[in-house]
Amino acid sequence: MGPLAKMGVVSHIHAVLFDYSGTLFRLEEDDSWFEGIEVDERGIDGHVQAELMRRLTAPADRSVDMTDEQYHAWVNRDLAPHLHREAYLHVLRESGLPDHDAESLYGRMIDPSSWTPYPDTAEVLKNLHRQGIKTAVVSNIAFDVRPAFLANGAADYVDEFVLSFEVGAVKPDPAIFETALARFGVAPAHAVMVGDSDEADGGARAVGCGFILVDPLPTDQRPDGLIAALVGYGLNL
Repeated sequence: MGPLAKMGVVSHIHAVLFDYSGTLFRLEEDDSWFEGIEVDERGIDGHVQAELMRRLTAPADRSVDMTDEQYHAWVNRDLAPHLHREAYLHVLRESGLPDHDAESLYGRMIDPSSWTPYPDTAEVLKNLHRQGIKTAVVSNIAFDVRPAFLANGAADYVDEFVLSFEVGAVKPDPAIFETALARFGVAPAHAVMVGDSDEADGGARAVGCGFILVDPLPTDQRPDGLIAALVGYGLNL
């Protein structure tokens, strides 16, 4: 149980903010995505495929060489779709993919239908909604993820989408968390952020929110991770 739960404060949680990638949904490739694709004119094996997916989904640093201009696009990629496209196409090309294959794989990445929901995503959002607890998706992202929630049947249970490219701020910038809270009219002490990055999502602590860290495991390895994390914090699901 989290520290707030021990103090009896969790009963006063009025809003839960969720990260998108690695928290509610995960980009999990199908082998068909790589059919006919070669890297440096060689067929892709499992190790290369895994590394390409890592560069698309968990890029902590520069994974390839970049000019100053390319690095600017990389750093600001979640603020504008054109910068996002420029940054990731550069990464894929520098990883050895020809242009048409880089375009194809990038297209998969920004297609919400390519993203797999965690098994308990819809259930968690629905249960919080039923309790009158507001929910928001607070994500560093440069494309609209709303269709993923429509397909998952969870769209009606998300009250706000606070996406970096729409609000002009990226986590851990306090502004993105403050935007979500302002839309709800909820004080930080009455909210908690759930995410897979202590650095980015944990930035919510700087504005006074609680924070719950989840592991961005493959979806078939984390069937009830969200439920366990929220219950462990003291929420009733």
